[in-house]
Amino acid sequence: MTAQKPSVPKGTRDFSPIEMVKRNFIFDTIKDVFKRYGFLPIETPSMENLSTLLGKYGDEGDKLLFKILNSGNYLDKVNNNISEIDVNKLALQICEKGLRYDLTVPFARYVVQHLNEITFPFKRYQIQPVWRADRPQKGRYREFYQCDVDVIGSNSLLNEVELIQIIDQVFQNLNVNAVIKINNRKILAGIAEIIGEPNRIIDITVAIDKFEKIGKKGVYDELTAKGLNSISISLLDPILELKGNNFEKLSSLKKILRNSEIGLKGIDDVETVLNYFNTLWWWSLR
Repeated sequence: MTAQKPSVPKGTRDFSPIEMVKRNFIFDTIKDVFKRYGFLPIETPSMENLSTLLGKYGDEGDKLLFKILNSGNYLDKVNNNISEIDVNKLALQICEKGLRYDLTVPFARYVVQHLNEITFPFKRYQIQPVWRADRPQKGRYREFYQCDVDVIGSNSLLNEVELIQIIDQVFQNLNVNAVIKINNRKILAGIAEIIGEPNRIIDITVAIDKFEKIGKKGVYDELTAKGLNSISISLLDPILELKGNNFEKLSSLKKILRNSEIGLKGIDDVETVLNYFNTLWWWSLR
């Protein structure tokens, strides 16, 4: 009887020495830019308490969390009344930990936990693997790396300008042509507000984020499945159909979000950031 050939779990992969050399070159290039802008590295554990992770990514994200089964006889303790326990309560009873889904929630936990040790504004970068219990497919793995760079403790929009410059510099150094797209949570909150679903911002944002991949019908189908009514969904039409350059799109958004104070504030923020770049471009020509 022949022995079964060993393999890695589905959605993961090995990296050969040649691949590691290439990947380390990319990581080193990214780190070099981060450091040049004054950002410092941190690392957080691969696993977090499940109570930290649950509820931060919406229902869809919660389903993609890799939960770690507690050691011991926890299953035996709940086996008799399992029908009386909902899924989240059961998960917290038999799984107290989970693999991190992204680097943002662990970073937020880190800041709160080390609040008295941090000097603000705190500029951090983090390059570590994350895990998602997603269906593996081409270009989508269950284990992959994220490269995060954030500023916390400052409201200056110059931070946003700097972060965009960092992204641009990284791709320039890697000799990769790239289009940088920006969004604003205040605008997203304004969109949720004007369609009458202010408490569904996560569902709306997750669906809109897939627009280029699944199209308008796919977005609407997903929102319908989430329980949004057809009238609210139809109000997204002019937003998904925005045309023109950045300032023309923002001008159209102003009319659409005219009754949303937070939405208009978001538009003002984005205009300010874009105007900074226009100023920088003008000075570079002098």
